[in-house]
Amino acid sequence: MPIFSVRSRLFLPVFTRSGLAAIFALMPACLASGQAQQPANSASQPIVLHAARVLQVESGTLLEPGEVLTDGERIRAVGSQVEHPSNAKILDLGNVTLLPGLIDVHTHLFLHPGNEDMQTVNESVPWRTILAEQAAKADLMAGYTAERDMGTEGVGSADSSLRNAIDQGLIPGPRLRVSGNAIDILGGHEDANRFNPAQHVLSNADYANSAEQLVEVMRAQHKEGSDLAKIYETGPDMMIDGALHTPYQYTEAQLAAAVEEGRRLGVQVAVHAMGEPGAFYAAKAGVGSIEHATQLSDETMRLMREKQIFSVPTLAIFEYFAQHAATADAAAFYSALLDYKKREFKRQIAAGIPFAVGSDVGPFPHGTQAVEMELLVRYGMKPMAVLQADMINGAKLLGWEGQIGQLKAGFLADIVAVPGNPLEDITAVEHVSFVMKGGTVVRQ
Repeated sequence: MPIFSVRSRLFLPVFTRSGLAAIFALMPACLASGQAQQPANSASQPIVLHAARVLQVESGTLLEPGEVLTDGERIRAVGSQVEHPSNAKILDLGNVTLLPGLIDVHTHLFLHPGNEDMQTVNESVPWRTILAEQAAKADLMAGYTAERDMGTEGVGSADSSLRNAIDQGLIPGPRLRVSGNAIDILGGHEDANRFNPAQHVLSNADYANSAEQLVEVMRAQHKEGSDLAKIYETGPDMMIDGALHTPYQYTEAQLAAAVEEGRRLGVQVAVHAMGEPGAFYAAKAGVGSIEHATQLSDETMRLMREKQIFSVPTLAIFEYFAQHAATADAAAFYSALLDYKKREFKRQIAAGIPFAVGSDVGPFPHGTQAVEMELLVRYGMKPMAVLQADMINGAKLLGWEGQIGQLKAGFLADIVAVPGNPLEDITAVEHVSFVMKGGTVVRQ
């Protein structure tokens, strides 16, 4: 029976070791003589954005027409008509809907399409960091103004430097919360299994085999700049008689120790858990989010509702692998897994668990991950619920509640424009035409 390759972060069965056929198309480097490209405007000038519609995400209502006044990096006013200061720049964006900047809570900036196992072995850390800079720019241009990077896959804390460079304005990219390497057991989901042992191929994650080691690794990662800890809780994954089977890696007590250390450090714990019993252990421990969350028991979902633990379904990566399988056997495997996930996802919607939107972009091209919202609607959620999960819940999960995720006075001016009305056609979010981050226009 097909099983997931343990080295591969997600759904790469052992019979697809040759990798995916997709090729990462590099964009021109944005740095010249050590300086980042200049933005389209300075955030120091007030700007009035006029559009056919402005979405009030929290209430689910539209202002038609609508305007947003920005001053510096923040929003000063939102309404059908706002003040037009004498020194303001007026931008009439036409028949578009203004939304808060998009949020992706599960990205991999240091990965690109292709054989994931070998890109982490063959490509140097400096080269992968250059590609990550390009990925961050692609995501920003697609409207993603805030993201959570969920494991550098063997590049350690390089994502902290990427985050810092973006924050300092050296390179363009989203606001970032970063994890550094993910954390895994010896021989676990992300270890270098099935390689020649004599070559001592390194794991793509940091080892922790006990509660004490989890705490130690989290402290080391925090010292190097991590904003959260990502822990692999399940894998390898198998489909047996149409059902998902996935062993757990850490006990409830071990995960609870990690969560407690996270509280002490002021960081969140996110857990990769495809199914049970690992998802239950994660929910009992009180993690911040369960990534992939393909199989959740009734009791796990009850705990998630009670503790407000977010499920991050990552439908896009499942669909991408099903459509780009290298062999007929792989295609059958991914199709069965996707069908199972769709059925379980409908149960999760009915159970009323909280969702956040994460795509797992990286193994598929950066800048295309808004398809995740299309899939969430296709498989059962309402467009408004998806936008609220992306923006309001995304802001909560990233620790920026009250700062991003809504168009309100005092919030950071992270604003995008999409054609038409996304409440009628959610695919509008895949066609962003205007991007403002922190009051600065970065795409128009």
